[in-house]
Amino acid sequence: QVQLVESGGGLVQAGGSLRLSCTASARSGSSYAMAWFRQAPGREREFVAAYGRGDRDIYYSDAVKGRFTISRDYGKNMMFLQMNSVKPDDTAVYYCAADLKLTAMAMDNFAGRIEYWGQGTQVTVSS
Repeated sequence: QVQLVESGGGLVQAGGSLRLSCTASARSGSSYAMAWFRQAPGREREFVAAYGRGDRDIYYSDAVKGRFTISRDYGKNMMFLQMNSVKPDDTAVYYCAADLKLTAMAMDNFAGRIEYWGQGTQVTVSS
């Protein structure tokens, strides 16, 4: 069983930056692919970015590519999402996810198969 806890959400002005963190309880964190998803009110859950089991397995949605950066600290079992040049459309609850079998791209295409989810952290971007 893996527990995921997100932190770092809050209120930010458009054009600003925010850094989200996700702490995983897994003992062998490097065995898991991890990802960020988001869900805005009245909208479906949306893939944001994923980081697989190596530095070459990184995948972003078109909506955030070039603005957001996903990273991992394997020693601390943590994942981060650096959000730059944020827009009001980035307002959502952001969720951390982890899976033992899926690759980074597969976490986008097969999100229904992801095994572990966090509780989410709210990000609000004001215009």
